[in-house]
Amino acid sequence: METEKNKYQSRREFVRRAGRVLVVAPLIGLPLALARKTSGSGYVWQIDPFKCTQCGQCKTNCVLTPSASKCTHAFVMCGYCDLCGGYLRQGVKTISTGAENQLCPTGAITRKFVEEPYFEYTIDLDLCDGCAKCVLGCSNFGNGSLYMQIRQDLCVNCNDCSIARTCPSQAISRIPADQQYIPKDKS
Repeated sequence: METEKNKYQSRREFVRRAGRVLVVAPLIGLPLALARKTSGSGYVWQIDPFKCTQCGQCKTNCVLTPSASKCTHAFVMCGYCDLCGGYLRQGVKTISTGAENQLCPTGAITRKFVEEPYFEYTIDLDLCDGCAKCVLGCSNFGNGSLYMQIRQDLCVNCNDCSIARTCPSQAISRIPADQQYIPKDKS
């Protein structure tokens, strides 16, 4: 009788430990798997800035909220304009940093005075939701130094990218992971 009781307790302890392993293993394994996705092997999803039409689908069709697609700034292309089409809404009455004058709905773009008449624009990636309004404004009323890129530190590298499926200009494709980004300022 005592041996049966010991066997029962041993099995129960084994099941309890196995249950803990099953609960903890995904917590350890998931970050390792995600880290492996952005390593130098394989392919990653990326936006070709020369094909992108700034349609806004990156914001609404990414499986992540906010989207892994973010605005990128090619500083070497930027004109540092006082009247920046990517920063200011079209038809503003005054050129100021007031929220009512800004094109970005989340306030992700900041403007810093450099010298008359130049301003530096930077993007807060934590605030950027991938709507591409600033990119469209910069393309229409500027030199196109703002463009969209899928941030590989955020992207979960879906097997079938939901943004790529709905992209009207077919600007999203798989590129080698060792290249990761298609820079607009290098062409």
